[in-house]
Amino acid sequence: MPLRLFQLMAMVLLVAGCATEKDYLITIETRHGNMYAVLFDDTPQHKQNFIDLAQSNRYDSTEFQRVIENFMIQGGDVFSKDNTPQDQQYTVAAEIQEDRIHAKGNIAAARQGDNINPNRRSSGTQFYIVQGRVYDRLELTTDMKRLQESFMRYTQLESNKPLQENYRQLYEFGDFNGINQLMLSHKEEMERFFNTNLDKKLTQQQIDQYTTVGGTPHLDNAYTVFGKVVEGLEVLDKIAAEPTDRSDRPREPVYMKVKVDKIAKSRITKDYGYEYAH
Repeated sequence: MPLRLFQLMAMVLLVAGCATEKDYLITIETRHGNMYAVLFDDTPQHKQNFIDLAQSNRYDSTEFQRVIENFMIQGGDVFSKDNTPQDQQYTVAAEIQEDRIHAKGNIAAARQGDNINPNRRSSGTQFYIVQGRVYDRLELTTDMKRLQESFMRYTQLESNKPLQENYRQLYEFGDFNGINQLMLSHKEEMERFFNTNLDKKLTQQQIDQYTTVGGTPHLDNAYTVFGKVVEGLEVLDKIAAEPTDRSDRPREPVYMKVKVDKIAKSRITKDYGYEYAH
């Protein structure tokens, strides 16, 4: 067979394969509407675990029980709903990927803190969907903890007493965004004064996503991000805006029902704009 013909046939088979290859489309139904999601292939344990729970209807009638606007919505506490004994409440090994970041709409697994969970194993059932906020580039690329430490030292200088007073007034009014902007406006002069660099190293992906789509960058590389909402971000925003009690639980329950459909990847791309890696 001539080489050119062989290459043409191989290309045809590849295109045909892509057209028929299937994936799971997740539908999360709530009283605010539906969210549609795709789960990532490079977090296979989390993907299969979520699908198994959804297909067995175990997520149905669970709640988004922890809601913090401009941060995330958390739900799926199957173990509490089913009264699962403590010794049967399994966890999933971490599948943390550097390029799976906490951009708005991404789905990640909840977990216990590092002090009792140093391997960062995920909850077997609970997940959260990132809302976060959009950052300006200066704030995003600044190490805010070190900036604050430098600012506190800087304002102790006698010549900076007016700056200290500005900070005090903002603090009394609870204007924490104003405090951040005040500190950032003096970043360069503090870097010169202390002969230091207050920048934070980020990837271009993080900069692009967090300055446009938004998210929660401080959670990156600490939790397993295993999926993405491909349609229904307005539903996420509505749930995040729910009035809550002191425990961040919505005063009116937000129940979910989760469905799984296996459909062609080409259709998911066409209908939801999700692009698969080749």
